[in-house]
Amino acid sequence: MSQHNKNTSADFNPTRRTTLLAGLGVAATALSARAQGTDFKPSQRYPDPSVEVLDKSFLKYRLFSANVEQLATGFRWVEGPVWFGDGRYLLFSDIPNNRIMRWDETTGATSVFRQPSNNSNGLARDRQGRLLACEHLTRRVTRTEYDGSITVLADSYNGKRFNSPNDIVCKSDGSIWFTDPPFGIAGEWEGDKQASELPHSVYRIDGRTGKLSLVTDQLAGPNGLAFSPDEKILYINESRATPNRVIWAYDMSSDGTRIGNRRLAVDANGPGGIDGFKIDVDGNLWCGWGSNGSLDAKAEELDGVRVFNPQGKPLAHIHLPERCPNLVFGGAKKNRLFMASSHSLYALYVETRGAV
Repeated sequence: MSQHNKNTSADFNPTRRTTLLAGLGVAATALSARAQGTDFKPSQRYPDPSVEVLDKSFLKYRLFSANVEQLATGFRWVEGPVWFGDGRYLLFSDIPNNRIMRWDETTGATSVFRQPSNNSNGLARDRQGRLLACEHLTRRVTRTEYDGSITVLADSYNGKRFNSPNDIVCKSDGSIWFTDPPFGIAGEWEGDKQASELPHSVYRIDGRTGKLSLVTDQLAGPNGLAFSPDEKILYINESRATPNRVIWAYDMSSDGTRIGNRRLAVDANGPGGIDGFKIDVDGNLWCGWGSNGSLDAKAEELDGVRVFNPQGKPLAHIHLPERCPNLVFGGAKKNRLFMASSHSLYALYVETRGAV
């Protein structure tokens, strides 16, 4: 494992320059929904029929006069959104295009934040506000420092390279938890096709020492992950589980460093493809949703976001014209749901806030 390794100056300068330009609001590319000429039109009706209520308990979270908006489009496969409230912008990965994009809340403009991004996927912030990134191409987890330089937090376990770190979350104690399925090395679309050296796994990086430890290697395609509001439960999506994709709930150890007993939290119960997800302050799971790829799946009925309560009961489905791989709560009040969805970025105001 490599820890806290600085990149060379050759790697550092272009990244720093792109980061600083983005921070100054210099738009390398304009990809607003209007500029792309998309035919998406938000509903003019309130409440928005795109927000399907499956259980009446969801009505407390639905804003009657809010609808789904398309903020930007023209991407290939977007993932891993993270909100920077202090800068009022959102970052998200456009994986096949090998770049991180930046959407600005104050102007509505979308620009390139970093390119190349090493086919980054999941993004998050640490407790000091620094950007954390899962990179497919380099098979590592990195942190962007305040000066724009890149620190490698981890790239291997027991002398073997990771598969392709996928999703990532930072706990209140500063520890970093991430999943490592082989999706980024399975072909030439989201990285380079390479051989797996390790099982599909989930890892933890200690926030104080930087020590890497294995959380579990017993899941098929671990993908999205998130903590409950009190951090006593870790949820992990097993995205290659059969016959249906599922999310497991693990009880955390008393010291918060290990997982214990598990139980089924969410069952796709059919051809639904669960991806990344986030948890609100009441413990509900807002899950990126779409088809699992089976030939009989009806993507137009599945694409969007499905919401479950902590007991696994489906509460609502936010219908989108595209599959939603991942999402995040943001905005000034943390009550705006940003949905990174295949080719586009969507948003919806809701009557709840993200847990973190």
